Amino acid sequence: MGVCVLRECVIFCAADFAGLARPIASGALVIAADGGLRHTQALGLTPDVVLGDFDSLGYTPKGANVFPVEKDDTDAMLAVRLGLKKGCTEFLLYGSLDGPRLDHTVANFQTLQYLADQGATGYLVGNTTLVTVVKNGKITFPAGKTGTVSVFCMGKDAQGVTERGLYYKLENGTLTWGSATTLPGSRRRSK
Repeated sequence: MGVCVLRECVIFCAADFAGLARPIASGALVIAADGGLRHTQALGLTPDVVLGDFDSLGYTPKGANVFPVEKDDTDAMLAVRLGLKKGCTEFLLYGSLDGPRLDHTVANFQTLQYLADQGATGYLVGNTTLVTVVKNGKITFPAGKTGTVSVFCMGKDAQGVTERGLYYKLENGTLTWGSATTLPGSRRRSK
């Protein structure tokens, strides 16, 4: 296990997801976090690292990096910290939404913010949802793609926000923490 060649870290968590968002890049760091090992096995992948407290998996795999159940970080965050240490800057966390524990889902949202604060990009991949945090940057979607886009502020007011190509446009607006003003009707138009 070395440094991330392509700076991509693919982390498999315990919750469900609909499939890979894209093929795993050659040289990517693949981590199975606890119950995410089941996903790597089902996909025929051999993870570079298996880590966690293994309360979800129910057994401790041979050669795994084992952590106590009582710890400060979730298994997903442990995997993210390892990926950052290895030089990764883009993270895909499969099975990080749609699980039975809301506290883990909220923790994963906070993990995205942590990644953005470190200058990295992260994506939570679930059954029907992809979540990311954009900090001092932008996100674009391929022409012709449609779906629901919701935009929220994750901290202090987000100023200078512009949304183009969505049903409701926003130019140089301000999003505030604790407000869902951009939630309704943010459906992207097909172009």
